[in-house]
Amino acid sequence: MKLHDERRDYERAQLTRESLHDDPMQQFSVWFAEAKQTAALPDPTAFTLATCGNDKRPHQRIVLLKDIDDGFVFYTNYASQKGQNIEQNAWVSAHFAWLTLEQQVRIEGRAEKLAREQSEAYFHSRPRASQLGALASSQSTPIAGRDELEARYLELTKRYEGKTIPMPETWGGYRIKPEVFEFWQGGKYRLHDRFVYRLQNDASWLIERLQP
Repeated sequence: MKLHDERRDYERAQLTRESLHDDPMQQFSVWFAEAKQTAALPDPTAFTLATCGNDKRPHQRIVLLKDIDDGFVFYTNYASQKGQNIEQNAWVSAHFAWLTLEQQVRIEGRAEKLAREQSEAYFHSRPRASQLGALASSQSTPIAGRDELEARYLELTKRYEGKTIPMPETWGGYRIKPEVFEFWQGGKYRLHDRFVYRLQNDASWLIERLQP
């Protein structure tokens, strides 16, 4: 099937080495702040998380960024496909696509589990419906139908009415510790601006411009 090619040029901005922060975390914070303030971007915290386990096949899904400290924090079920992949191979890639701003950020690094106390604190800050949903679902495992899942949810709703909902043993957070960043700004004539940061000796960042 041939798709209609609706081409447009990218003319919103240019990215220069002089405009970049030497620290990619600071550079990310600048772009992230703008993305959060852009009404046309309803989910600026959403990013594609790519993992690869022992099968050597890449797997992707959208997750939500929940915190930024010395890395990028998201939460999931450790027994899910992504959790199993990370257990086998901690190297992951995260991709933010803020296309309204003609910007993309690619991050590569290792994912590490958060301390259970931190995961517990976040879990209990979530709406009760979300807590119950996490408890009801054995993420990524087959199920006969939605009715079964909803029945499990309703049963848990009654069981924990007026009580604290326990965090599932297999649920928690990960922190992606970045070692590579790429910042992409759409450019006129498809001459996009691309800058990559690579961590050197766990201390400093090498910054290079890449050809589009």
